[in-house]
Amino acid sequence: MSLKKEFVFLATNDNDCNFSHLCSRFGISRKTGYKWIKRFLDYGEDGLMAQSRCPLNSPSKTPQQMEQAVLMVRQQHPAWGARKIKRRLENMGYQAVPAPSTITAILQRGDCITQEESGRHKPFVRFQRSAPNELWQMDFKGSLPCPEGRCHPFTLLDDYSRYAIALKACQDETAETVKGCLTGAFRQYGLPYQMLMDNGSPWGSDEEHIYTPLTVWLIRLGILIVHSRPYHPQTLGKDERFHKTLKVELLGESIPWRRAESQRRFDQWRMVYNFKRPHQALNMEVPANLYQISQRPFTGKLEEMQYAPEDIVRKVQAGGIISFKGGEYKIPKAFRGERVALRSRPQEDGVMDLFYCKQKIAHINLKEK
Repeated sequence: MSLKKEFVFLATNDNDCNFSHLCSRFGISRKTGYKWIKRFLDYGEDGLMAQSRCPLNSPSKTPQQMEQAVLMVRQQHPAWGARKIKRRLENMGYQAVPAPSTITAILQRGDCITQEESGRHKPFVRFQRSAPNELWQMDFKGSLPCPEGRCHPFTLLDDYSRYAIALKACQDETAETVKGCLTGAFRQYGLPYQMLMDNGSPWGSDEEHIYTPLTVWLIRLGILIVHSRPYHPQTLGKDERFHKTLKVELLGESIPWRRAESQRRFDQWRMVYNFKRPHQALNMEVPANLYQISQRPFTGKLEEMQYAPEDIVRKVQAGGIISFKGGEYKIPKAFRGERVALRSRPQEDGVMDLFYCKQKIAHINLKEK
């Protein structure tokens, strides 16, 4: 049911959407896609869920009923504050929703929050990209105990809209596992222009070896790779904040479910996060209102490496070595067997930048062979 809701929202929210491509990415026919949209336009979400429809409000509602509605949303989402509850009630169709301060008082009377909790949030400066899919952030939410041993939640977030592209209950943090998660996301949402990640495995090993076979694959797909500053998790601030929300609203300190059940609950919570949970950094919009699928389709084919005629092309030897003008220079081992290009810096004599496809991966000093 969550797949239907996500498809209909993306199809109706994006005027420039290629309907055939969208249907293909969701694995349905155009006929099925139009049927879902018609049912949604005629009956709303209830038309997709095939269940009895109940009005969310009526002119006869009383202040007592409004309090009950506030407490109901809080019970469903215990980590939400007054502003999120207000926006959620408005999105649900309630009229004359009280101010956040009134909602806070209702929650206090219902013993849902303390006085200290109501004033704990402080504003801070935020930075974000200017459009969806310009940058995706990815990371693992640590390793949590579960009945099968360990569970490694993999998260993938759009920087502009905070839309949760993927939330997967993984059995490990290997490159093959991540590649499988990314392949599924690319097929459904298309390719981003850049991806931001930390320096840990499997997309890095340390400050000096930030490239791995996984990031080499991403570069060949035409995605620029950006690594966070070592020991500065705030560079991945949006994904880290997403992890905090995930922990507070769903995970806690451990996962009591087996991985299959965990994935089912992850999918349910991701729909709430993307389509229902108002986001303060987005002026209380939900992420889905700002997100659109990428116009760069994923074909599975790697881009051809095309370098400029003036570039000096070398093949990386075993151990990450390239030879140039009688000298040997060491570059990341992840590029062994690949062709890289040396490009002169016009204003720095003796220094050359090293490129792999469109990604600048290093620079070398010809004076230090």
